[in-house]
Amino acid sequence: MKPVDIIVIGAGIAGSSCALQLARLGHRTVLLDRQEFPRHKTCGEFMSPETKEMLKVLGVDLLKEGIVPAMMDRAVIILPHGGEIEAPLPGEAVGISRYELDRILHQKAQAAGAEIVTKTMVTGIRKTDDHLYEVETRQNGRRVRYQARAVVGAYGTKKPRDMARFAEETRDETVYIGVKSHFTGIHVPSRVELYFCPGGYIGISPIEEGKANVAALLTLDSVQGNGKSVPEILQTAAQTNFRLAERLTAGNPVPGSQVSMAPVHLSDLPEPWSEFPHIGDAMLMIPPLCGDGMSIALRSSLLCSGWTDQYLKGELRYDQWRTGYTGEANQEFTALLKRARRIQSLAFARTNRLYPGLARVFPGLAKYVVKATRLSETGMTR
Repeated sequence: MKPVDIIVIGAGIAGSSCALQLARLGHRTVLLDRQEFPRHKTCGEFMSPETKEMLKVLGVDLLKEGIVPAMMDRAVIILPHGGEIEAPLPGEAVGISRYELDRILHQKAQAAGAEIVTKTMVTGIRKTDDHLYEVETRQNGRRVRYQARAVVGAYGTKKPRDMARFAEETRDETVYIGVKSHFTGIHVPSRVELYFCPGGYIGISPIEEGKANVAALLTLDSVQGNGKSVPEILQTAAQTNFRLAERLTAGNPVPGSQVSMAPVHLSDLPEPWSEFPHIGDAMLMIPPLCGDGMSIALRSSLLCSGWTDQYLKGELRYDQWRTGYTGEANQEFTALLKRARRIQSLAFARTNRLYPGLARVFPGLAKYVVKATRLSETGMTR
């Protein structure tokens, strides 16, 4: 059994940024994931303005990494009948593919001393009476076991096999499917576009190299019987929003960039802890309409790494680690989630046809809605 300080399960944005911080703080850190990286992931690839300070804390400068991300300062919602609502973002947002962002974060984590083990299945997690964790994995057909002082769950919406018994009913019953494809030939002028259709919405936003990311969240009921491939799902959805259809017709899918994810359940409440802390989508699946998923992934990893560092240094007891992180995570994200779910419900109300007119009469309304679904900056500098 291999002794380590911390195992982070899931090597996406939340997991890799958490591992990066804990490794920098001197802890023996192992980052595990079922998949191989870099790879395309189902994601809106929209980094809200609030992520800038978090990237700075992580020491990530995209330009110095050779990436020229797309910049956005507006959000536009286009309804099926063609009406639209436009609002300024509270600062510049960044468009960058998960392929590149994950690659950068992994390089930073490895440089800090974290061990990254991919193509690895976590087959069991057991917490001992003295608050140690025994983590069993399968790597390249062989069994590898770790003993860790702490574990962090960053595995997104797919729990490890042993975690079902700890699950709480904190997610909505509606089943969604997420799909993503990059396109060339679609020019997006410094904005994120959200196209509504029956069963969900499709977002189009610019990313690096002049490409556009097209990502959709649709109910499983709305896509069943309409093809299984990502292009088929997107084309079927576009038939219900003529402006989206025009957009997709102008572009060409980038081969190899199509991915899908199902089932997806939106959160009713954050779930910061089971037998160990959760971060990112494992803690909270926010409606993608709000565009703050990547920001939440980074913010939750910053919060969790701070509490976990104190615990590993012996400055906190186990119960203080649990209650401290759980309390701060709930304080940070519960109100945001409630606002996001409320706005999602309003967005799909039958009266949504009236919203463009209301936005013209009350020009501050759209700006308020955008601000209400954002995390605030913290002024953190560590």
